[in-house]
Amino acid sequence: MTAGDTFEEAYNAAVEIAHICLEELVADGHPVPMPSSARAYHGHDDFVNMGWGMVEIDITPYLGKTEKVNVTLPGFVIQRIDRYVRDHNVKSRSSFLADAALEKLGRI
Repeated sequence: MTAGDTFEEAYNAAVEIAHICLEELVADGHPVPMPSSARAYHGHDDFVNMGWGMVEIDITPYLGKTEKVNVTLPGFVIQRIDRYVRDHNVKSRSSFLADAALEKLGRI
């Protein structure tokens, strides 16, 4: 929860606190959490009469050092991945595979 005199100030404060929380979680050895739905909080008494906004946070810096690996996949799967990456503004094939793996693993 953040505040600001303008929407931009509140948004920037939300991004900053999200980064601070992620840094603390990782420093304490906890996994990066999965995103949650705002719907889970809409009915909560603590948030009545508050405005809502969403922030997008790049969690890549909190996942550790990258390592290069070689994988073997069927051509059809690679084509589908590449099409998805192209059509959905995903950074790269590697980014897609990392996101898919983290989702499957529940960010453990």
